[in-house]
Amino acid sequence: MGKLIITLAPTGNVPTKEMNPNVPMNPADIAAQIYECWKEGAAVCHIHTRDKDGLPTSDVEANRAALEELDKYKDCDIIRQLSTGGRASKTYHERGQMICLAPDMASLATGSSNFPTRANLNDPETVSYLAGEMKKYGVKPEIEVFDSAMIDAAVRLCESGEISAPMHFNLVLGMKGSLPARAKTLFYLYESLPPGSTWGVSVIGKEHVDLSVIAMALGGHVRVGLEDNVYYSRGVLATNITLVKRMVNIAKAIGRDVATSTEAREILSLRKK
Repeated sequence: MGKLIITLAPTGNVPTKEMNPNVPMNPADIAAQIYECWKEGAAVCHIHTRDKDGLPTSDVEANRAALEELDKYKDCDIIRQLSTGGRASKTYHERGQMICLAPDMASLATGSSNFPTRANLNDPETVSYLAGEMKKYGVKPEIEVFDSAMIDAAVRLCESGEISAPMHFNLVLGMKGSLPARAKTLFYLYESLPPGSTWGVSVIGKEHVDLSVIAMALGGHVRVGLEDNVYYSRGVLATNITLVKRMVNIAKAIGRDVATSTEAREILSLRKK
């Protein structure tokens, strides 16, 4: 097995300070926590931004501010991945407005599914627009898989030239209304991935550790962070650093080395920084 890439998702669209006071909301706090987690072993950061009221936003200036705050940490070469998710904005122009900042990566859901209280709508026109913007600015998509059909949809996009191989997939498990957090679901998705692609898991809920370990054993990568889990264990609030440290310790225990950002860039076939 190759080295393990740990992705940090520090904020997300849903967590609030009321849910967990450790959730970073403003650009400076988001960048500071990313930097601390990078020093602990995170190689990629998956960034969501909030407006002045703490609500999710796709605003290009909010994303620019987060990246500029991260720029202040001169030694930090963490891979930057911005979110184009539909919770923060409705139209595809709004959702993709930050791609012009040319981050290393951006999220791309290649189909529709359900979230707990609303639909996660990604119609073909939206997907093609976002994929086109990513290709225009040299941004690698991370294919967000909330349903198994999204794997086949990504393959078709690759065959049509809208996205490029090798593809990278994030298998999202435990989102109510979408894929359940079960081992057999993970195995099915893993076996459905196209040859030559890279992949990781994001697991929401108490199965997070178990399924992350299975993913590690299969040669996949893992995502951690307060976006997905505000609790470290039953009744114990998490921090982004404690979630990263746990995955680092597990990887060491099973004999899998953790990738640096430079190594992860090579594994993911990203352009050199």
